[in-house]
Amino acid sequence: MSPHPAAFSPVVLVVEDETLLRILAVDFLEDEGFTVLEAGTAEEAWLILESRADIGVLFTDVNMPGEMDGLALAARVAERWPHIRLVVTSRRQGLTSDQLPDDGQFVQKPYRQTQIVTAIAHAA
Repeated sequence: MSPHPAAFSPVVLVVEDETLLRILAVDFLEDEGFTVLEAGTAEEAWLILESRADIGVLFTDVNMPGEMDGLALAARVAERWPHIRLVVTSRRQGLTSDQLPDDGQFVQKPYRQTQIVTAIAHAA
């Protein structure tokens, strides 16, 4: 756990197709006191988003299988639920925050626990 726990604890939806990375991200965020939901694809994440009104942050990988990648998911979320903050990650692509919808934050893989928490704090 970091020495400075989050001042707020929004529900975070982690979207990552690599199971081990998803488990690590969920563990990182739960260690920081966040309530965390998880999905392995953007399509699965969309179903979760439609069924819950309490999600405050979307933390998504860019490259995922299926019809929709993480950037498309982030754009759709920003359009439909503008109150949800966006944090995007990728190993293959380096993005800047101005390339993301709705003032989203970018975290390059491999990331550290503190980087995720800082990005969520800046996104919110």
